[in-house]
Amino acid sequence: MNTSPTLSPKTAPTAHGALKVKPDWLRIGIHSVGLFALAQLAYLWAFGSLTANPIQFVEQYLGRAALTLLVLSLAVTPVITVTKWRALSKHRRTLGLYAFMYFALHLFTFVVLDYGLDWEEILRLTTEKPFIVVGLLAGLILLALAVTSFRFWMKRLGKNWKRLHQLVYLAAPLAVIHYVWLVKSDIRQPLAFGAAVLLLLAARLPPVRRGVTLLRSRVQRRGLPDLRRAENS
Repeated sequence: MNTSPTLSPKTAPTAHGALKVKPDWLRIGIHSVGLFALAQLAYLWAFGSLTANPIQFVEQYLGRAALTLLVLSLAVTPVITVTKWRALSKHRRTLGLYAFMYFALHLFTFVVLDYGLDWEEILRLTTEKPFIVVGLLAGLILLALAVTSFRFWMKRLGKNWKRLHQLVYLAAPLAVIHYVWLVKSDIRQPLAFGAAVLLLLAARLPPVRRGVTLLRSRVQRRGLPDLRRAENS
């Protein structure tokens, strides 16, 4: 019986017999994407580039960052369908948590920095401006998904866990609607987000996924003979 230790794909023996851990570049890349907006915001603050109304700038910037990360988390499954890059699936949760983090910072900026915890004024604005209600609904969904994203809740909720996390398909359109109603004038960027969300949700439809899988198989079968001829030449 072979009793030697099994090496994981991320470890390799060195010349002296010790184990050297290989960096997980995909994980590093995912966290870099997640923290990029925060780093850029810190850079803009450090160099005094937050515009004449810095609080409003930060508030809207964080909201766009939350929506961007939410769209990226929705893109994971379609990318896997097209490329079969299954290693990406374990990072879907990370992207979703970053989306919630930016929403929480967005809400904090609105409630604390912008309105100084003036709950009476915040309540008045909420009743007068529907886009705040829509954004809050999207944020509450993200909160529920973030809290229940851990293994404990997966086991506790069972089949209901998957049903609950399908609410992300509602949160994304709500976030887009919030953005469109907020901007009012130049809605090109919100509509671009909306088009991306619509495309990613459509890519999840079973007929679309079957079509993509079939197309990928055909492309692979056609490319295989060409690869063999290249190897034999």
